[in-house]
Amino acid sequence: MMRARARQHGTGSPRRLAVWLVAATVAMGCAAPVAAQTAASDQKPYDDKLLRLSEVLGAIHFLRELCGSNDGMLWRDRMVELMNSEGSSALRRVKLTRAFNSGYRSYSRTYTNCTPTAQGAINKFMAEGAGIADDLVKLP
Repeated sequence: MMRARARQHGTGSPRRLAVWLVAATVAMGCAAPVAAQTAASDQKPYDDKLLRLSEVLGAIHFLRELCGSNDGMLWRDRMVELMNSEGSSALRRVKLTRAFNSGYRSYSRTYTNCTPTAQGAINKFMAEGAGIADDLVKLP
């Protein structure tokens, strides 16, 4: 049913995006050792993409639940995996959490019902999230 709904809305498989997100976080986690670092050295060249991905995950989490996708905590759980992989310091974890919450709150203030515009936003964010995850996996 989820696949039929995903095809109906043109999003592709939500599980496919989730797999890409997990692969991206594992790849980044292997590339960067988790150690206590200063704030300056704690920044990574891909942080802007990572923060945008966190924001997208927050928006997807809100909008898919609003539109009855029955994903439960799927997108929040992907965010937790991302934080476990990339949240090597308290500051990084706060930044990632802030971005996720910003995406969630932005759309919770905008949408109270599932509308065609909300469905379009879901499609847009699913595609953007998959693209960001793909870019992150390809990083050297």
